[in-house]
Amino acid sequence: MNSKPLTLLSLDTATTGCSVTVWRDGEVLAHDAREMSRGQSEALLPMAVAALTSAGLVAADLSAIAVTRGPGAFTGMRIGLAAARGLALALSIPCIGVTTLVAVAYGVQADERSAHEGANLTILAAVESKRADIYVQLFDGDLVPLGEPLAADGPAMAALLNKGGRVLAVGDAALRAKDMLAEHDVVVHLSVAPSLPDTRIVAEIAARRFASQADTLAPEPLYLRPPDAKLPKNAGRARA
Repeated sequence: MNSKPLTLLSLDTATTGCSVTVWRDGEVLAHDAREMSRGQSEALLPMAVAALTSAGLVAADLSAIAVTRGPGAFTGMRIGLAAARGLALALSIPCIGVTTLVAVAYGVQADERSAHEGANLTILAAVESKRADIYVQLFDGDLVPLGEPLAADGPAMAALLNKGGRVLAVGDAALRAKDMLAEHDVVVHLSVAPSLPDTRIVAEIAARRFASQADTLAPEPLYLRPPDAKLPKNAGRARA
């Protein structure tokens, strides 16, 4: 008897897009990606339902839910995580989180990485924060992380990249990272990979993790700084 095929629904709303993919055993059955900085909460679930319908599947066919968990836009990442965790709970299936930085780094295809072979390649995944610093993580040419994700300004990024070699930046903050690093005499090349997380790639990463997924806890949002909005000192209570 054949085992149930590995079927994933992959979601992303963590940056300035809204994307869904239905993936089964290495094949993309349906994919929809739209750029939007607002409105993901209204668009995400209808897009997911439409993708499942297009793939000829129903929710009960899913083996797991994959979702980006940040860093990124505070509201956006919570929309995606809430939807993914709710679906996984309702279906009693795992929910697998993938960071936006890993997702965009893995978007740099092997042929582009091999074009820099022998150049001591460092991939700089850079995601927009809408503030003076940006969210970054470094990877080697084989996509092995060289450190943890962090929020970094120009001097901090330059210090991370002081080993020399070729730097290839990817993500929606890649151009800003290039400009920031140019002020510190660090030359950065821009990748041709997509600047936003691709849920097809998120699904592939999640599928590889699925077999060895020991932690069944739902993924938590990855915040690299506290949110801008804060309670007033009186915790919102009206003054007497």
